Amino acid sequence: MDKRRVVVTGLGAVTPLGNSVSDTWDGIRNERCGIGPITLFDTTDYAVKIAGEVKNFSLSDFGIDRKEARKMSRFTQFAVAAACEAVKDSGVNHF
Repeated sequence: MDKRRVVVTGLGAVTPLGNSVSDTWDGIRNERCGIGPITLFDTTDYAVKIAGEVKNFSLSDFGIDRKEARKMSRFTQFAVAAACEAVKDSGVNHF
């Protein structure tokens, strides 16, 4: 079995605690909770009223225009934003 090495060159995160790695770590260090009332849809007909929602998120903050963002599902937008942050954090700029 071959053992391969992995090198993490950059980090990116979109979480209920923050929309970047630094915001997320700040939330963890300050013992904030990302769980709260569900705001993205009406929960009247549901037993569960709380969740870990991503708040104040806009893909335009990561350099992607609104027209492109509308073509993506919400979870894809989170992945693109985290990937953009990871590439920027890595310092790799020859794509």
